[in-house]
Amino acid sequence: MADSSTFYLILTLLLTCNVYVKGCYPSIISFGDSLADTGNLKLLSQNSTGKAPHFMLPPYGDTYFHEPTGRFSNGRLIIDFIAESLGLMLIPPSQGSNFTISETGLGQGVNYAVAGATALDSSFHEARGVVIKTNASLGVQLGWFKESLPLICSTISDCKQLIGCSLILMGEIGGNDYNHALESGKSIAEVETYVPYVINAIISAVNELIELGARTLVIPGNLPIGCSATYLTMFYGSNKMKYDNSTGCITQLNKFAEYHNELLKTELNQIREDHPEVSIIYADYYNAAMQIFRYPNTYGFTNGALKACCGGGGPFNYNASISCGDPLSTTCAQPETYLNWDGLHLTEAAYKFIFKSLFEGSYATPQFKSLCPTLKLQLMGGLSSSI
Repeated sequence: MADSSTFYLILTLLLTCNVYVKGCYPSIISFGDSLADTGNLKLLSQNSTGKAPHFMLPPYGDTYFHEPTGRFSNGRLIIDFIAESLGLMLIPPSQGSNFTISETGLGQGVNYAVAGATALDSSFHEARGVVIKTNASLGVQLGWFKESLPLICSTISDCKQLIGCSLILMGEIGGNDYNHALESGKSIAEVETYVPYVINAIISAVNELIELGARTLVIPGNLPIGCSATYLTMFYGSNKMKYDNSTGCITQLNKFAEYHNELLKTELNQIREDHPEVSIIYADYYNAAMQIFRYPNTYGFTNGALKACCGGGGPFNYNASISCGDPLSTTCAQPETYLNWDGLHLTEAAYKFIFKSLFEGSYATPQFKSLCPTLKLQLMGGLSSSI
């Protein structure tokens, strides 16, 4: 349900649309999962009883925030680097209850992403015997956003202005539709049949946001999940898996991710044809990350790209029974030299590298810097020297 905090957050976006400069964005509206969640699951979890989830414990957040914030990393995420590059404050979670206009600042934005979220509603997965613990699918998140609009938009025109002047981040979303199913024991072949449904859910959300007034949307593809410490551990020793000799990643899973990405790009091209007035930016997370998996030492990831910095031991320092944050887990001394943070998620250093590849480099289509030539990359001082 929308609350007063969401009202104030979106009201600030509406006010700053008046100073919108073509090509850049005074606000960000974000949807997605743990790759973009800046604290929603943490806030939702505080309403439940029991011990604190592992991601609410140190060493999460230690590198930058010096405390857990609900981000599934040791520091900032890609969305944080985007906000900083646009001169915005870090985007707060929509479920927060302590934000006011003076605290958030004008034009900051709002983030609906929730860790564990799926693109498809939970009913799809439950019908296939897969339990979804986080009831915050893309459709649910979009519902939260739409519930907020009548509170602050006096006219349809105002609502379109609010959404149209914002940069919309659509994910990453969809990865958990596959993660939950694979972790439940579904075969890769069976989960592959989910892909068209997942893509349809993403495209439907994009089209709905365009109808609401969105004019610039960033839609990321899937990461190379065959390089994830989670899956390398899950399938460790299996004679059914083939590995890329140059990276050590699982070939079948990376081809799976590429299938998702190719189908997504095809559908995004159709939206571009249908809505030439809208900027549809495909963010190539897969190939941006593959740079590191292929040449980790070249980019400063001297402790490799496959082993987790924080985890419960094993060949990839990942143990499903001992999560990062568990008293029995261990944490590396130099997380900036690791790509993988906790088995499934990445370190701040890796997210910073991917951000630069996407928003300053050539791994976005069309290139983001062509749409926002005044991108304030000077705020990212030392970025080049640190990756």
